[in-house]
Amino acid sequence: MPAIAPKPRTVPIPIHLQKCLDALDQKKAENLRLLHVGNVSSITEYFLIAKGTSNPHLKSLNQAVIDYLAAQGVEVAVAGVGDQSGWAVVDAYDFMVHIFTAEVRAYFNLEGLWKDGQPVEW
Repeated sequence: MPAIAPKPRTVPIPIHLQKCLDALDQKKAENLRLLHVGNVSSITEYFLIAKGTSNPHLKSLNQAVIDYLAAQGVEVAVAGVGDQSGWAVVDAYDFMVHIFTAEVRAYFNLEGLWKDGQPVEW
């Protein structure tokens, strides 16, 4: 019997997270997903997962997130920028932004790995 996908929850999204969603959407990120993982993770509350169409697009998307957060004075840890791995991460501590190329996103399948997280409507 196939697993039943959890019902998306509608909750107020922290403002910095919402603005990162908006920045990625404006830069044409694809397949944006927001998961609340605070109930199953000790490292963060939310995962924002997005797809870029190429490594240069991924780098542009990642930079849009970094620029917004820096302008707001939000401290972040950054990994994978410009290394051609197909995966960039911005860790804003309360939330993490994962930006993938299609192939790398399918391979690592964070949505499946964190299936106990709750999808959030945005």
